[in-house]
Amino acid sequence: MKLVKFSTITLLALILSACDNGQTASQRGTLVSIAAQGETSQAPDVANLSVGVVTEADDSKKAMQDNAEQMDSLMKAIKKAGIAKKDIQTSGVSLSPRYHYQRDQKPKIVGYTARNTVNIKVRELDKLGTVLDDLTAAGANQINGPSFEIGEPGPVKAEAREKALIDAQERATIYAKALGMKVRRIVSISEQGSGGMPRPMMMRGQMESMKDSASTPIAPGETTVSVNLDLVFELE
Repeated sequence: MKLVKFSTITLLALILSACDNGQTASQRGTLVSIAAQGETSQAPDVANLSVGVVTEADDSKKAMQDNAEQMDSLMKAIKKAGIAKKDIQTSGVSLSPRYHYQRDQKPKIVGYTARNTVNIKVRELDKLGTVLDDLTAAGANQINGPSFEIGEPGPVKAEAREKALIDAQERATIYAKALGMKVRRIVSISEQGSGGMPRPMMMRGQMESMKDSASTPIAPGETTVSVNLDLVFELE
């Protein structure tokens, strides 16, 4: 029993000694923290739209009925445009009263406004202008968008990460050289939020011009994906 107890104490002492040696070794190094950003641009291949129908009537039932009929026509046009079911999602249905206000009197309901809106994804950007025209002709009187995105951002983000890493490594090497040292290792890496740069939404006033144009012009441009990294290097 004494032998076992002695062996346990000896093992514990060896572990503590190893930890102390490791701590001392890490303290000999100089740590440098670097924030780096990598960016990659690519033409987007997906457009996001919010499309809806707004109807008004004297009573709530009529407003909702008219809206349902007009929305049914719009949904048929969306499907005819080749939009897949997974890319169609209802974002809101609402019914609200319209009031008439007079001084020193309670507001009076004079009618109702019904709204039904869906979010859709258009994956064939060369047809986006035609799709907008067709949806407007089918009864859409509320359109917001488009906002553009990259359908498969993984490879683009990977390229941006690599650029950020290379930039951080080069800067760490510059610091080390200036101090007469060299980069020993990367101590830690953390990635902050990243994504594509936002695109402006279409003005609602443009909807009326769609009815008279052969095809609404669309310029998707490029989407820039950025990755921000925080790295800590150890110099020796």
